[in-house]
Amino acid sequence: MPVDKNRANFDGVDLKKETDLTYVVGDRVARHCVCCGSSALRSSPAIMMPFISDRVFGWKPTRIEAEWGLKTIESGMAYALCNSLLCEDCGLLFMDLRFSENEMARLYRNYRGEEYTQLRDFYEPGYASRNQELAHRLGYIGSTEEFLGGFVKNKPRILDWGGDTGINTPLKGIAKEIEIYDISEKLTDSGDSVANKLRLKSKTYDLITCCNVLEHVPQPALVLKEIKEYSHETTIFFIEVPHETLRIECPNDAVVFQKRHWHEHINFYSESSLRSLISKCGFRILALRSCATNEKGNQAQVFQLVFEKI
Repeated sequence: MPVDKNRANFDGVDLKKETDLTYVVGDRVARHCVCCGSSALRSSPAIMMPFISDRVFGWKPTRIEAEWGLKTIESGMAYALCNSLLCEDCGLLFMDLRFSENEMARLYRNYRGEEYTQLRDFYEPGYASRNQELAHRLGYIGSTEEFLGGFVKNKPRILDWGGDTGINTPLKGIAKEIEIYDISEKLTDSGDSVANKLRLKSKTYDLITCCNVLEHVPQPALVLKEIKEYSHETTIFFIEVPHETLRIECPNDAVVFQKRHWHEHINFYSESSLRSLISKCGFRILALRSCATNEKGNQAQVFQLVFEKI
């Protein structure tokens, strides 16, 4: 996802002011919560998983041997270090290292394609076979469509932001038009190219979805600010993010000490962090739920939110 390299304004709100979102968008290491702007953060050491550090930075894990002659460093495996941060105000759990636009492009280029899958399977044996299961439409899309049904007009124009190939775009059967935008730039499941921003700029949409995206991005508020540009006054917005198992099993502040590694999901949301993010970006929540999913025996939970512009 595109990331501004300087401070940004959200609907005329100056992020430099302490009363508003105060984090510096260009920070390599987060000093403020990316949902509410608070600087009240708890920190605990963690590592970046080797697939991520290798694909993004070219940092491979290595073994420090006695022969290196590092007198004050113990021998053993060395991995890329980071910190787990927990916002004491809104409850967001996130990795302190924030990727740049170019780093995000390296990570998600040809997402789940041959090169991506080969490297990930090297570090995580068995991933290639699991990846095959992700090529099918999710079983709970019907429930999602029922959740959306009361808020979306008939035959909506839909923009699926971060929609991969469009395989899981909701309301495909009734939409008047669907555009897919995705950083991976793959073909859609209908064989069309994903939309570029110039093409999107010529239109507005009745429903904008952003599913399983905001857990990946370094600055979720900037994504919400950007997708707002493609809306009209009555556009409905829908986002979905994982309700991570760790957050469910450890709902208190001790969760920051339980999160010892970071992979593709660099933001673990709580309900309060989502509410804060949506509010600070100039939206009003119409419905929010955490619902269970069961895909091929893999049980999980997702947050789903429907909201509109204020």
